[in-house]
Formats: sequence, structure tokens, C-alpha cells
Amino acid sequence: MYKYLYNVNNPEDLKKMNIKELNELTNEIRKFLVRSVSKTGGHLASNLGIVELTLAFHYIFETPKDKIVWDVGHQAYVHKMITGRTSEFETLRKFNGLSGFPKRNESVHDAFDTGHSSTSISAGLGLAMARDIKKENYEVLSVIGDGALTGGMAFEALNHLGHTQTNMTVILNDNEMSIDKNVGSMSNYLLKLRTNKAYKKIKVEFENITNYIPKIGDTVYKTADKIKDSLRYIVSPGALFEEMGIKYFGPIDGHDIEELIQTFKTIKKFKGPSIVHVITKKGKGYRFAEDHPEKYHGVSPFDIKKGIQKSSKETYSSVVGEKMVEMAAKDKNIVAVTAAMPSGTGLGKFQNTYPERFFDVGIAEGHAVTFASGLAANGIKPYFAVYSTFLQRGYDQIIHDIALSNLPVTLLLDRAGIVGADGETHHGVFDLSYLNSIPNLTVMAPMDKYELEKMLELSRTITCPVAIRYPRGEAFKYKQDDCELNVGEWDLIKKGSKVALIGIGAMVKTCLKCSDILSERGINITVINGRFLKPLDFNMLEEIYKEYDYIMTVEDNVLIGGFGSSVSCHLSKLGYKGKLINIGFEDKFIEHGNVDILYDKYGLSATKIAKKIIEEVK
Repeated sequence: MYKYLYNVNNPEDLKKMNIKELNELTNEIRKFLVRSVSKTGGHLASNLGIVELTLAFHYIFETPKDKIVWDVGHQAYVHKMITGRTSEFETLRKFNGLSGFPKRNESVHDAFDTGHSSTSISAGLGLAMARDIKKENYEVLSVIGDGALTGGMAFEALNHLGHTQTNMTVILNDNEMSIDKNVGSMSNYLLKLRTNKAYKKIKVEFENITNYIPKIGDTVYKTADKIKDSLRYIVSPGALFEEMGIKYFGPIDGHDIEELIQTFKTIKKFKGPSIVHVITKKGKGYRFAEDHPEKYHGVSPFDIKKGIQKSSKETYSSVVGEKMVEMAAKDKNIVAVTAAMPSGTGLGKFQNTYPERFFDVGIAEGHAVTFASGLAANGIKPYFAVYSTFLQRGYDQIIHDIALSNLPVTLLLDRAGIVGADGETHHGVFDLSYLNSIPNLTVMAPMDKYELEKMLELSRTITCPVAIRYPRGEAFKYKQDDCELNVGEWDLIKKGSKVALIGIGAMVKTCLKCSDILSERGINITVINGRFLKPLDFNMLEEIYKEYDYIMTVEDNVLIGGFGSSVSCHLSKLGYKGKLINIGFEDKFIEHGNVDILYDKYGLSATKIAKKIIEEVK
């Protein structure tokens, strides 16, 4: 099936191949990627689109001596294959298996650990400047997508790169997509670059003419340069990069491997900062992914012939999306904000129903937070839906622009807790801790679908900042009742004796399973839904601290500064004499893998918690 693929075990093997063989290899790689990812799940469309570009990198440059920094890094599968990891792809994103992102501890060819957007130029510039300080000699390339270029950090880095004038190349992989279709003026700017064929033709012809002008003095050359500059302003929007001091090359067909190789040969001789604008097609080579690249960004295992089938499962994201539409129908001041993820956060229906009240700001979480605060300052009720791990990028803005002014912005933290296969950079296990420290903020976490809907309704009435965090995946359905939900009130779900187990958010389900396990052993414990982190239910804590010998908290968050930490602090003030045990993640980054495996490894599965209780009370 594969003539060349398994003969490429390192970048040096590529250099022995001719253009025809490289083109055949690209087809084999795409077939392999579709087959492999259909079994393991992973990021498919982005990797299908970058095959030729990756081969061209490794054909011209020499890793690990030369450094390639991948922005986000989910598109580095081909890079992993070329650098000797093809045989490990059956373990991709599995526990103890190959990571879905570049990892320095996985290969010497991975120059920098990545996972979040808009970071590659900053990291690459750091590598390049360290090289210069140490008087070393190697190339640095930073790969960044057009979607990631909307992140302010990317422009901060470009500004600095132009100032340093160091030798470094930025590869702009332009596929018109991030996860959902790109929006904003930067997207429109790149569209002009993409479609401006006139500039490229005129530029080449003008340079050919000026090369033949007789050498009759500096005046002619200075005049020619001025004409070229004027031409650039008239015809090419690419002048933006040039004005920043960065030489612009492109646009280039990202699927023409011969043109890419020739371009990189030229770039390698060029000294100073440069940007190469490459046009690629996300999902190339697999019809379903080409037609719907947004659906094939990150996928679960699927049938190759049928493609991804729509799931009938109701997720927490879809619950939020439906409820937001319902609430917006009642309140015209409600608006939704997202950072390039309308589909991922469940806001697609809201976008279609209320387009004038929907704002996709691109990959710019810090801006999204402050933008929402501006809306709130003028009487609008904004809801910013964002993955927990990405809200970390807006931490200062939450403090400075929302909480300090006590503005009624609601933060909807999707993918809180363990997310599984994407690993360290994507787990949302820090949010309870960093939100816990911010004044004026109400923080809540629902135990199931119905409580999430109630919390959304409650947020409409709260006139201060609110954060609601909920997990990835299918929405748990425990009980649907009409009991009132009040700020700072917990829910005693099950009454027992001796041990009170207090869970928050998704961990309440785990606590209930734990209770069932213990009941079979004749141990009946109390289970409490600690649905508010801020404020805590001080009344309930004052009721239970005299009644139970053991009080245990469970959270899918790091222990430092989290839910258990707050409960411990208050119980200490009350003079609690029993044994307090906090269960959560220790002070370390959690690796990628199956969610159930990770919970069990770190003592957060129902069986491990039950075992701990039995050991304590026996």
C-alpha cells in the first residue's frame, strides 16, 4: 500500500527523493493520516492541508539543528511522521502514547512545546535571539495560521521581530480557517493578498527591467527603489509586513512542492526577518474534510467511507446554545461573544438566530473579555463562551476590566476539568483557582444539564460578574425539579452519617457513584452538591462541621487555591475538629489520555474515592 512512507524515518531520507517521488509520498501520507486518525481521533483537516509544506521544510532545512516552532501544534502530525514516529501513530493521543502536539521530551526535532494559539513567533524569536547571543548558526522558522494571526500576541512578536532584524522566517499558513471560518479585517486583508495576482506579475516584470538598467549612478537606483515602493503601496496590501521591517514572499501555492522547495532555498540565503505567505487547503485529499473542514478540525474515531456522523448526544455546549437562544428571545440586551469558536461552544444556533447580537472576535480572548466589559458598561448583557484553558489568556482583563468595575459580564467556561486526549495545554484544571482569587465574581458549576440551565437563568438577574464552568461531553441528567436556585446555596442530595462528601460540578456525579459503591458495603455517607465556589454556602458549612467526623471535598481542579482550599479555610475558622480531606489534582500538569484513566490515576474516580473513605473510616 505504501511505497515510500515507511522508508522515511528521518528528514535525511527525504533529501534522497526527487520531486515525483515526493509528490507520491504526499498522497501516501494523506491516506495514512485519514486511516490513522479515523481510528484514534485527532486533528485531521489541518494536517491534510500542510503535507507539502512540511515536506518542503524538512527537504531544505536540517532539524534538529534548525528549529521549527509550530503555532498551536495540532498540525504537526506530518512533522512527527517525517521525524521517525510513524510507527507510533496507533497510540496517538492515548494514555502513555504519542502526543497530539509537539513535545520536546518526545523528540529532539520538536523545538518547542505548544498547544495554544498565536505563540510561535514569540517563541521563535526567543530561540533566534538566544542563538545570536551564543553566536550559534542555525535557522529558525515559526509556522502560524491565518486564524492565529488575529491574536494580538502575534503582532507584538512581529513588531519586535522587525525591530531586531535578526535572521528568522515566519511561515504564514493561510487556509482561511482556524476552527470555524475566520472573521475580521485581518482575514479580509489576507484575502486581498491571496487574490492580488496583478502585484505578483508586475513586481516580477519590474524587477527584471530594473536589473538591466545600465549602472549610471546611484540616482537611477534610488529612483527605481522609490518607484518599487510606490508600486507596492498601489498594488500590494503586503506592504504592511514590509513596513514592519519584514521581507514578504508570496502568496505561494502551498500544495506545489517544487515551488515551496525553491522558495525555501531562496529564503535560506536571505538574511534578516522574512514572512512567507503560503496558501493551503484545509482537509486536502479527503473529500469530507475538504467540504466541511470545520467538522474535521478535531474528530473522534469515524468511518472513512461515511465520514463523521452527527451525534444524537446532548452535550453541555449544546445545552448552553439552546438556552442562550431561549433567553435572548426574552431579553433583547443579551448578546453572545466567542473567540473563533461558535460551533465548539454551541453558539452556532445563536449566531444564526440573532446575528446582530453575536460577536466572533477571532482568536483574541483578552480582547473578548474587555470587549464584553465595554458592552456591559453600556447596559448590554454579554455572555462570553470560551474553553476554560483559553480563558487563562484573558486573566488580567477579567480582573482589570470586569471585576474591578463590577460589570455584569457572564463567562461561560466550556471544557472545564479534564478534557482527555489533547492533554496538558487543554485541560481546564486551573479555573477554580484563578477565578477564586478575584473579588466581585460569582463562580458556579452545575452538576447536570438541568442545573446548568438554572444557572444561566440565574445569571440574568445577577448584576455583578459571573462565571459558570462546565465539562466537555455528554450532559449528565440527574433530576429535573422546580427547586429554587439561589446564589451561594448548596444542595444536600443524600443524607448519611459520619462522612460528608462535597463535590462541585462534574464531580458530584462521581460522588453519587462513590456513594452507591459504599452503600453496597454498608456505609451510608452524605453527598452535597457544592455548586457555588463563590460565595460558599457558609450556612451549610456551619451546620455540618459539628455533625461529621470526616468532611471531604472533590474537584476536577488543582487543589492549590481551589474549591477544597476555600472550604478548608472556612472550616478552620469554625474550629472544625474532624478530619478534612481535599481530593483534586496535585501541583503538576496532567498528561493526555482517556478521561476515565486519568481520573483513576489521580484518585478522582468513584472507586478510588470510595477506597479512600473505607480506609479512613474502618
